[in-house]
This record gives sequence, structure tokens and C-alpha cells, in this order.
Amino acid sequence: MSSNSISGSPELESLTRPFLASSPSLRSVTNSTSQVAIVGANVCPIESLDYEIAENDFFKQDWRSRGKIQIFQYVFMKWLLCFLIGVIVSLIGFANNLAVENLAGVKFVVTSNMMLASRFGMAFLVFSVSNLALTLFASLITAFISPAAAGSGIPEVKAYLNGVDAPGILSLRTLIVKIIGSISAVSSSLLAGNAGPMVHTGACVASLLGQGGSKKYGLTWKWLRLFRNDRDRRDLVTCGAAAGIAAAFRAPVGGVLFALEEMASWWRSALLWRSFFTTAIVAIVLRAFTDFCLSGKCGLFGTGGLIMFNAYSESITYHLIDLPLVLALGIIGGILGSLYNFLLDRVLRIYNFINEKGIAYKIFLACSISMFTSCLLFGLPWLASCQPCPSDTSEACPTIGRSGNYKKFQCPNNHYNDLASLIFNTNDDAIRNLFSRDNDFEFQYSSVLIFFVTCFFLSIFSYGIVAPAGLLIPVIVTGASYGRFVGMLIGKRSSLDHGLYAVLGAASFLGGSMRMTVSLCVIILELTNNLLLLPLIMIVLLISKTVADAFNGNIYDLIMKAKGFPYLETHAEPYMRQLTVADVVTGPLQLFQGIEKVGNVVHVLRTTRHNGFPVIDEPPLSTSPDLYGLILRAHLIELLKKKVFLPSPVPQGSGVLKQFSAGDFAKRGSGNVDNIEDLEFTEEEMEMFLDLHPFTNASPYTVVETMSLAKALILFREVGLRHLLIIPKIASRSPIVGILTRHDFMPEHILGLHPLLVRSRWKRLRIKLPRFLTSR
Repeated sequence: MSSNSISGSPELESLTRPFLASSPSLRSVTNSTSQVAIVGANVCPIESLDYEIAENDFFKQDWRSRGKIQIFQYVFMKWLLCFLIGVIVSLIGFANNLAVENLAGVKFVVTSNMMLASRFGMAFLVFSVSNLALTLFASLITAFISPAAAGSGIPEVKAYLNGVDAPGILSLRTLIVKIIGSISAVSSSLLAGNAGPMVHTGACVASLLGQGGSKKYGLTWKWLRLFRNDRDRRDLVTCGAAAGIAAAFRAPVGGVLFALEEMASWWRSALLWRSFFTTAIVAIVLRAFTDFCLSGKCGLFGTGGLIMFNAYSESITYHLIDLPLVLALGIIGGILGSLYNFLLDRVLRIYNFINEKGIAYKIFLACSISMFTSCLLFGLPWLASCQPCPSDTSEACPTIGRSGNYKKFQCPNNHYNDLASLIFNTNDDAIRNLFSRDNDFEFQYSSVLIFFVTCFFLSIFSYGIVAPAGLLIPVIVTGASYGRFVGMLIGKRSSLDHGLYAVLGAASFLGGSMRMTVSLCVIILELTNNLLLLPLIMIVLLISKTVADAFNGNIYDLIMKAKGFPYLETHAEPYMRQLTVADVVTGPLQLFQGIEKVGNVVHVLRTTRHNGFPVIDEPPLSTSPDLYGLILRAHLIELLKKKVFLPSPVPQGSGVLKQFSAGDFAKRGSGNVDNIEDLEFTEEEMEMFLDLHPFTNASPYTVVETMSLAKALILFREVGLRHLLIIPKIASRSPIVGILTRHDFMPEHILGLHPLLVRSRWKRLRIKLPRFLTSR
């Protein structure tokens, strides 16, 4: 998003300084845009996306000239791209799970064989070194190739769908690093998941297909270049995000609802159908590959990964006496979820001070977390006592050389280590063990409690390192462990199985941390194949979300604020009702005449980084100064490139439209934006004129200067605007007062202009403003 496009001079340094971009060296950097955020490790200017259709003369002529064949091609290609997104994302999801199961499986098999031979020291060495090597590899490729691939990726995609365009978050380089890095990080026994990275992966695939490939790497497809605009790409990225969740959990309906509830800021029925079609393709492809692997042709993959956590029981019953226990689970989940978010926010702040010192410190931090994790995972099972194998189990006991419920670890024959069954496994297998039914006496109280505390803190410490790592799976396994512990405490006083309590615990912790309800409910149902739990899961999610909302925001919103993304919330702050749109606009206003001198256009473009400029007509083109519309920076640069200049300031007419094609004004891919600095003009050309009328959006959104800021925010967000023009209430004045952009709705900007509002708002939220904001 460009800064407030109403200043003729270079813009002021951003008022927004996220804590992830708060190093002293960065504070001195003069930025020409209104927002600065950290994406991965790079501080970069934040731009907005042009979701609004520029209804100029060229656009109208282009649509009038389209025949039925072109319209059919447009619709057909959109469905074809949804099909391709579903196929590609499902293949990536399957390959991801296949690689994790085999990499982690080989590591556990080799370690277990050494444990059987009583070579415990060598077993620890192999376990820790392999984990360190995998973590180091993931950190190196992330830090040096694509820092934007670090973390979950869900906050970045959510911000993009809100209209925030941060460089590099959906590039081909980020896609490759996200896939390889998440496989390596999850296989390294870090408490990290691949669900978040799969959402980011799906969004990257959709974005690259929508822009026709990557011109930078020579991967382009001309027949896919029908959607080179932000509006169509937004729809495709939404479908990609839904496909990512569907591929991670094999939950097609849950993927659609996740995109609707958590990711997308704008939704319509056509998008619902396309995203549903995309996730259906994902489910079909995954089912085919999973059935193929069940024949034993995929190495160690086959009983893990994409297989559902089957917690189904035909005999499940629950009564009114169980409801207080379920409500208590929801309350506990809300409290724990809000505490989890609070601690994660604080840990990210600490990590920032380490990461800002350089790449070497980032790598060292990641390796330190890996070594600490390996020591815990290998050492904690020694605290648990060995349990005799049950006589009525249908599985092999003890489990040797593969995943299972009864890990032998250091125990003698016919005994198993219940804590090792949870810790010395992949996260998917740990969840499966906790969800398993009809084995209420498998785990000891101390083992489940130790596992819960370990997962709670390790998942916090593992997130934020320079590697692709998600939060959904760690939150599920943490919630399942405390749910299982509650079920064990209750014992026979409840008719519910301990495995079902683990399912409810996972739901409550997800609701307390992620703050979603409908999508999480469906995802859990699709994961567990247990529709009978629906009422209980609904109650748990509602209670946990309600309790947690009283303390802080959801985890992804906190991360977005940490990264500095100017995300527009669905609601307006109360103080915005006290302000009008004119109260947050700063000047002076930069305008273009309908027929403007080339030299003036070039000077303004070179001295500012504004994205949109108002165009006005004055006599003799109009009887009085009138607002004609808004023209975009990219369109101005295209006009200058074509050099459609006039020797005198007279209207050019519609004939100039024949010199352009729709592709000239299409949105370029990442890193392919034209710069005004690359264009050169002679002195004679600088004295010539440009007729801006045919290329100016003659119907921009406008509001009167007395409209409340809260009302303008709702309009700005729901329509998906980048610019909102402010017109005067009295017609005799100038035809325009200013322009509202995303920056003008940010609390830091508003409270910087009106410091008297600081005390009431920030005292309530217990947030202290930076000193330079309160001293203006």
C-alpha cells in the first residue's frame, strides 16, 4: 500500500514500527511508504493490492469487445486453474507426508535398534545429530534463499487476502523453500507441524498459476495469463489456502470453512463453489495415493501421515452428567490457549533481539533449540517406569522398529515405556496414540502430564526460528495430551472414553489459541471420523473461544501485528466514532490535471511512491473545478513508456485506446514492476502533454469529509479498497479534500495525530505507545 497519496513531498517515515523491525539500524532508514514490516528476516515496504476495478474508457472498451468465446474461455480457465491447484497441492501434500514419515521413520528405527543393543550413548548421538542436521538444513535454506518462508505462513496469506502485498511471500523461491524446509523441520523432531506451511504452499501454487508462472525463472505459460489482476488472484489464493488445509488433514469441507472463517476477508458464492471443487479434487487424489501406499509400496509410509485419527465408536454415549466436565474442558482450553498466545508473543519478541544480530545468530538459535529438544525427547522417557504389556491388546507389544502404541525404549521384554510411545514418535503418531480408544490404562498420570508440559513449551520455543514450522499440529497434540489427562482424572465417573476426552481437549485448546469454531469443528470431525461427538465439540469450541477472547487475540492476529502487517480488522475501534475522515488526512494534496504536462507527471512519480492520484478538470475543460477520477501509478508509467504525448493541451479522443492492449495494464508478477527511474525522456518530450482522461477511473469510491472514520473503515474493508477519495461537503470548495489509504486506519497513525485519544484507549488495552507517538 502506498502511503497517504496526498503529499507532494517525499513521505514521512512510517509511524508503524513493529517490534520485529525495531533494531536501531532499522529505525534510521527513511522509508517512502507508509508501512514497514518484517517478512521472514527482511524489513520491506508494504504495498496494498488493487482489488477495485478501474472503470476507465479503456476497460469499458475491452469488455465491450469480448465475445462469447472469450467469456467462455475466462470461465473455463478459472475452473481449470482450480483443478490444477487441487491436483498440485494434493501431490505436494502427499509427498510431504511421505517424506516426513520415511525420514523420521528411518531415524527412529536406527535409534531403536541401538537401544535394543543397549548402546544408549550411540543411540542418543545418532538421534541428536540427525535432528541437528535436519534443522540446520531447514534453517540454512530458509535464511539464505527465502526468509519469507519462515514460520507458519498462515499470517502472511491471511494478510494478503486482506489486501496487504508483502514482497516475496508468494514467489516460486518461497514455494520451494517452504516445501523442502517444512519436510526437514518436521522430520527433525521439532514440535512443528506441516499444516500451516501447506496453507502457504497452496497459496504460492495458486498465485504462480494465476500470474502465468514465473518470468524470473523462465517458467511462463501464455495460455494461463487471463487472471493478471489482483481480484482474480485473490480468489485463486483463497482456493489454494483451502486446498492446503484439505491436503494437510485430508479434510476437504474443513478446508473450505477454514478459508471462509479464518483466511478470507471477502467472500461470495462463486468463490465457495470453486474452493469446494478444489478441495474435492484434493480429497480424491489423496485417497488414491493413500490406497496405493497401503499396499506397502511407500516405504515406512502407510499407517501414518494422511490416515485419519480414527476415534470412532458406535457405542459412544454421553449424558447430562458429562456436560459439566465438557464445560470445564472448554474453560481450561480457553485459559491455556490465551496463556499460550501470550507466551508465544513474548518469546517472539526475545527471538527478535537475537535474530536481528545477523544470520549466524538465527542459525545458532535454531540449532540450540534442536539440541535442547533432542535432549528432552531422549531424556524424559527415562523418568517413566516400564509397564507390562496388556494381554488383550490387538497390537504388537512392545513396538519395535516402527510407530505404535507400545514403545519398548529401554524396557525389558514384554514391557513398554508409555512416555516414549508419545515422545519417541512423529506428531501424527502421538496424536493417534492419544486419540486411540479402548485403552484407558495405557498411560500413567505422570507420563501424560510430562508430555503435556513438554509439548506446551517446546511448541512455543520451536516457533519463531528461521525454518518453516506450523502451529496447528503442535496445538492439537498439546490439547489432546491435557484432554487425555483430564479423562484419566475423571476415570469411570464419566461414560466417555479417554481417547474421546483427548479429542475434546484438542478442540478446546484449538479454540482457545486459534479462536475458530465452525472450521475447527468440521476439521476435527473429518480427522476423527466421529460424527457422534459433534454437539460436544461445538460446546467446547464455543466455551474456549469465549473465555480466551477475554484475555487476548487469536494467535495469527498476534503474529501479524508482530510482523507489522497493516491488517484491517472487521470492527472499528470506539474512538473512530469520535473522528471524521478529514481528521486523519494530512496534506498538501497532490493532483493531476486531466491533460497534464509530461514533465510534471515524471517529477511527481520520481519524488513520491504514491499509488493513486486524483485527476481534476478545470476551465476550459469544465465550467468549474471538478473531480474527474483517480489514475493509478502503474497506468501512468505505462502511458509514459508508450510515449502517447500531445504537442498541445487538447483532448486526444478515443483513438489512443487502439495503441494499447489489455496485457499492457495487467498486473505483473512478483518483482516485475516497472520503475519510473528506468524511463528516460528528452527535454522536448518533457514539455509535451498527456491526456489522462481515457485511462482514469471515472467512478472511484468517494465519501464526504464529515463521514465518521469508523463508517469509512467498514466501507474500505468490505469493498476491498486501496484508495477512498474524500470530497468536500460544500461544493464551492476544492473538488477533493484528500485520499484515505490503509495507513490512515492504523491505530498508530490515528493516535499519533490525536494524542489525546491515547490515554483512554491504551490504558484500557494496557499497551504503551512508543514515545515518539505521544510527543507529536
